[in-house]
Amino acid sequence: MNKPKVPYISLLIADTVSSMGSRISVLAIPWLIWVTTASPSKMGIAVAAEMLPYVLTGVLAAPIADRVGLRRTIIVANIASAVAMAGIAGLPGMNYLVLLGLVAIGGGLRGIADRSKNVINRPIAKAAGIPIVRMTALYEGFTKTATLVGAPVGGVLIYWLGARGAVWFDAASFAFCALLVITLVKMPPADPAEPGANPAPTVKEPYFTALKGGFAHLGKDRLLFALVLITTASNLFTQAFTVFVPLWVGEVLKSPAALGLISGALAAGGVLGGIVFIMLATKLPRYVAFVVGLVVGSAPRLLVMGLSHNLALVLVVTFLAGFAISSVNPIMGAMLYERTPAQLQTRVFGVAAAVSFIGIPLGGLLAGWSVDGLGLNRAILVGSIVLLAVSLLPLLFKERWAAGQATPAPDTPAPAPAQTAATATETAAETEPSAQTEPSTVARTR
Repeated sequence: MNKPKVPYISLLIADTVSSMGSRISVLAIPWLIWVTTASPSKMGIAVAAEMLPYVLTGVLAAPIADRVGLRRTIIVANIASAVAMAGIAGLPGMNYLVLLGLVAIGGGLRGIADRSKNVINRPIAKAAGIPIVRMTALYEGFTKTATLVGAPVGGVLIYWLGARGAVWFDAASFAFCALLVITLVKMPPADPAEPGANPAPTVKEPYFTALKGGFAHLGKDRLLFALVLITTASNLFTQAFTVFVPLWVGEVLKSPAALGLISGALAAGGVLGGIVFIMLATKLPRYVAFVVGLVVGSAPRLLVMGLSHNLALVLVVTFLAGFAISSVNPIMGAMLYERTPAQLQTRVFGVAAAVSFIGIPLGGLLAGWSVDGLGLNRAILVGSIVLLAVSLLPLLFKERWAAGQATPAPDTPAPAPAQTAATATETAAETEPSAQTEPSTVARTR
């Protein structure tokens, strides 16, 4: 194997295995709570207890990760996550409050580890000779595959081993990730020619000043800010899909088997689209690929359910939507990498992810309320029309996008924290410029 590619492939494998383990625990922990408490509300609280710290630490812990070093942060966070998951799996009896605490700790650790992996992904990929947009496409494709595989594997493990046995697999996935990063993921030397790759100054930057830097950069870059807001709105309306589909299947088709078919069509389209985009990423015009992907991949899969009761047609449109949307997240991630100085990336990526995730819980609530107020069919049609309007918004800033393509991240980044003699070399390399969903890359459209 080409030696410069070993760290990149190892990081990709580590993140894929960790993502698959997390997908297993997303099923196993709520199931554990259900079989022990039979309380849907406690299940919902547990899901929130994981996601809220996940989003918050991606923002609030970013300056600390920059100070400690991103590679060290990934290693420590994954080891601690393995301990937290092992605690849940081995928790005697069922102490719900202790379990909630461990779930929250695990979510918080995963949040900062994911943001740190986003940032170091770039310099490692560059050393391996992989272009930015292909790097983000690979990251997105492997994440989708991990989610696609992790869900059925989680169901089988829960059936065979019980919920606690399945959580042990998540603990093992975090331990494997930490081991792989320790042994095979080494940071390349910082390239002084890269924007934002200046050596860290000796003046220690206060925590709140560092934290504010991420918000300030995103607010000043109008193109990035617009893209993040579009992602947020798209996530909001696309999340309604998870509410509309079961209701549509129950009311129109009256067959739960169709649920799996529709989900499978979307996932299959996404995987195939991801493979095609990885091959063509460096040849396609980004603006066209982004707009077409967003327009074709968002509203049509909702609109077809409002206009037709034909399952075959719905499956075809859903497959095409999954195929088309595969270009959106990699391009969004590439823009974030290119327009954010290296020493701000951990903070900016955390803010972008947090803002884009806001739409996810709101989308489910709005979908439920709209069905109650308008009826299912009208709610689907209204939602799809609004989502189409959101998808067309990039047409309003075509010129700014074209200018933005030629505008790299500024050469003078915000001050970075001081390092001790023992950590300065590693951290300088780790802050080289480098996007769930999981999800996700940095700010993701689901």
